[in-house]
Amino acid sequence: MDSHFSPAYVQNLMQTLKASKIYTDLHNAAQTEISKNTIRVSELKKGVQTGLATSGWERKLRNVIYQYLQVNPLSIHPLATPPEHMKEPLLYLRKAQQAWEKRILKSLNSMCTELNIPLARKRPDKEQRDLLSRWTELGTDGPDLSQIRPVYAPKDFLDVIMALQNPNYNTGDSTGTYTLWGLVQLPLKLNDVNKLRLLYSDMAINQCQTGVDDVDIPPEMFDADRMKLGRKVITADHGPLAQEYAKKGCPISLRGDLWCQILGVIIDEFDVLYYEQLKSNVIAHDLLVDSLLYKDVKLTATNDDQYFVFEDFLYQILLPFTRDTDVLKHFGKNSASPPKSYIRGKLGDENFAVVYPPNGVIPFHGFAMYVAPLCYLYQEPVKLYYVFREIYTRYFFRLHSISSHPQGIVCLSLLFENLLQMHEAELFFHLKSVGCQPLRIAFKWLVRAFSGYLHSDQVLLLWDRVLAYNSLEILPVLAVSIFSFRKTNLLKVQSYNAAEAVLADLTTLQVIPLVQLSLFSK
Repeated sequence: MDSHFSPAYVQNLMQTLKASKIYTDLHNAAQTEISKNTIRVSELKKGVQTGLATSGWERKLRNVIYQYLQVNPLSIHPLATPPEHMKEPLLYLRKAQQAWEKRILKSLNSMCTELNIPLARKRPDKEQRDLLSRWTELGTDGPDLSQIRPVYAPKDFLDVIMALQNPNYNTGDSTGTYTLWGLVQLPLKLNDVNKLRLLYSDMAINQCQTGVDDVDIPPEMFDADRMKLGRKVITADHGPLAQEYAKKGCPISLRGDLWCQILGVIIDEFDVLYYEQLKSNVIAHDLLVDSLLYKDVKLTATNDDQYFVFEDFLYQILLPFTRDTDVLKHFGKNSASPPKSYIRGKLGDENFAVVYPPNGVIPFHGFAMYVAPLCYLYQEPVKLYYVFREIYTRYFFRLHSISSHPQGIVCLSLLFENLLQMHEAELFFHLKSVGCQPLRIAFKWLVRAFSGYLHSDQVLLLWDRVLAYNSLEILPVLAVSIFSFRKTNLLKVQSYNAAEAVLADLTTLQVIPLVQLSLFSK
């Protein structure tokens, strides 16, 4: 282990490894190597290490350590940093997130009271048998959703972000920054365009990309070379290699396997059993959040020409997800905290508090669209489930929690406003002058990582880069490029509704050329 890793970091890594399945598997594999007659006692250690490396265990261990480094980057915080500071160092943002969580929970409880329905109930045996019999057709005879409404929509969340203020910062003192003209009035540290160009240098205009026709190279030749290289990458089964390859996009037929390698998703019997346990929990108990998810799928995916065929598939992922307590781990690096409810009659007594829902995530309007594009990649619910869970707990949770993290929605919104003011000052101020702050339109794209707005193949090309660069910053870059692309028409609008109409349909857009032009043509 390199010397720049702190002892505490190495200790945490070792504890994580010891608690993981690979530790047991490695131990068993080492025992097998020791039992071989070819190893001399005098060279036992070296012989076991060589045997493990030859049989592929060294590579597997490297992949696991790599995944840990991806999810737990080296901390710049001092060792004595309190846990709440590790989650979010800025007190005013911690308070804002807590207030937002209370508001969401209050909205959920109000719905329970108004509709006289419990947060959770045990299903009668007949209902359980019925649900189990139609598990693959859950959309055909779902619950009555007429009274169910989303707990909140991205628009409500934007109103909260707009109201954020740093009590120690006077915007009037700030000269030379772009934040004054936008909706987000916070002095947060962001990457500038030069750092973004460096980060996304593999996407430069002179670099060929999967899914983009290049005038210099016949597409079929480039695609054939990419496929050949992609198969070699998959055979190598090395996470960092797959991630590097994905920087130029993944071929459609290889994307599912490449994403699994990047995310470290390997399905074994334990994973299948765990999913079946989550499914049995869905069968046994009915949660109010189930109805929220049903309603969300009906309002979004079912009304979308690209995703309506996956309606039943979506329920098989989203309903078990709400019961998955393993999702709670991500709250260790999330500014948010899992919401709690109290057993009836014990309100306020922490001894009777339970996390609700069990995974700690209350879905908002559009949540189902985090899963919908993945349905094109995986036919088996179990594999789709684990890939979605990994992507959510690495990236998407940051899109609906208040934090100062550079990948969080607050910084992404601010980055969008800064880049648009810098690249398209005339357009920004024209829209502002007609009562249309650009972020009001772009925010919903950012919160849903463009799912449901772009064509599905373009969403997947975009998400290739999220995984490849381990960053969500490409989302605001794309949002800026869309405003630039529609600039001519946007400069003619005289109202918010007119601007929204110009940007209503994004399904014809090609993501990668737009990002390239936005970053590398100025």
